[in-house]
Amino acid sequence: QVQLVESGGGSVPPGGSLRLSCTASGRSFDSYAVGWFRQAPGKEREFVGGINYDGRNPKYTESVKGRVIISRDNARNTVDLQMNSLKFEDTATYYCAAGVMLPVRADPSLYSYWGQGTQVTVSS
Repeated sequence: QVQLVESGGGSVPPGGSLRLSCTASGRSFDSYAVGWFRQAPGKEREFVGGINYDGRNPKYTESVKGRVIISRDNARNTVDLQMNSLKFEDTATYYCAAGVMLPVRADPSLYSYWGQGTQVTVSS
């Protein structure tokens, strides 16, 4: 069993930055790939990016490439999502999720554990 808690959300102007963190508790977190997803009102949940259990080969959706970096620290049981050059369309609730897979994938059905989400609002 793995419990996930997201933190770091907030409100920023366009062009701003935020760093979201996903902190895990429970057993064998370092066995799980972690994905970041987001969901805006009225839209489907979207894969933002993810990282393998060993911290290698992060993967990003096309709309955030070059603006987002995912990193993990298995010693601290954390996975971070650094978001730069934020746009209005990045406004959403952001979730981290963990699942057993290699490599990390975009399909939300592959993830067994989810956090409660943190709100990111990009507004002028």
